[in-house]
Amino acid sequence: MHWLCIGVVSISTMLAWGWEIRQVNADSRLPDSTLSEPNVAAATNSTRSATTIIAVGDVMLSRDVEQKMIRKNDWKYPFLETAELTSRGDIVFGNLESPLISGPAVPTGSMSFRADPKAVEGLAFAGFTVLSLANNHMNNRGADGIASTISALEQAGIAHAGAGLAGAESRQPAIIEKNGISFGFLAYTYNKGPSAAATTAHMDEQNLIADLDALRGKADVMVVSMHAGNEYRDQPSQQQIDFAHTAIDHGASLVIGHHPHVVQPIEQYNDGYILYSLGNFVFDQMWSRATREGAVATITFTGTAIAPPVLTPVLIYDFSQPRILTGPEADAVIERMPSFTK
Repeated sequence: MHWLCIGVVSISTMLAWGWEIRQVNADSRLPDSTLSEPNVAAATNSTRSATTIIAVGDVMLSRDVEQKMIRKNDWKYPFLETAELTSRGDIVFGNLESPLISGPAVPTGSMSFRADPKAVEGLAFAGFTVLSLANNHMNNRGADGIASTISALEQAGIAHAGAGLAGAESRQPAIIEKNGISFGFLAYTYNKGPSAAATTAHMDEQNLIADLDALRGKADVMVVSMHAGNEYRDQPSQQQIDFAHTAIDHGASLVIGHHPHVVQPIEQYNDGYILYSLGNFVFDQMWSRATREGAVATITFTGTAIAPPVLTPVLIYDFSQPRILTGPEADAVIERMPSFTK
């Protein structure tokens, strides 16, 4: 396992600083002269179009986040400071951590989430095109919560993976075609859902292999979402590592992780990349700096070839709203996301 340094790139002159993983000699810092435009523009001289996936971590629209949106009378409120960045993606991915179903307000501290289906307006405003529903909170409101969530997303034109109204549906992929390339998304969670028909897809390596084999003939690029890891720990668990490596070994180009609520390392493994945890994106965990921090990842494909991810750190304010970090504050987040190859 060889550790890499992280070089600084400019994500946009109108936005904020970002970071690109570059393979260099261990412990050598990239000089300032390496500043360059991000990989989003890297394919301009190529005969094949570039497709950009923008990915974020946990998006929780319940508890204090929902109350902020209601008080502000604005379902877009959590995304106002980052939508200009996220909506630039051809495909925009996140983990939806709360079912969308009507009901009474969820008190601060409750671990049973729900958010008003009207909150889908903010998801659409932020540019989300595909969401993982495979997480430990999607079953909080049972089958009705999953059904209501799927209905709200589909009415908004947002694809989803990782949960379904029947057991087999939870393992069905979301397939999105952009620039003549089809991208297939599978999503899994560490926790087993209830035995009821409506449930989430569990992290089982044999199921993962079977699902990737089935997807291979339908998608040019395969992406796996993984909701796993030890909460508030800055290093991946063995379950995360094994599952992600299996995904890449069986054809996935990218694994996107979430659940720890803090950022974790990035790994270049064989021909793919693993984002073990992008941390929180929209959440009300204001009790520590680490749980307020997250990263937006920009991953560019030229045809089916993946380029190193570009990271833009964010910090959550007002119990709900991520804002882009710059300068030393952004550097501090990146330093907590060491990157390596294997």
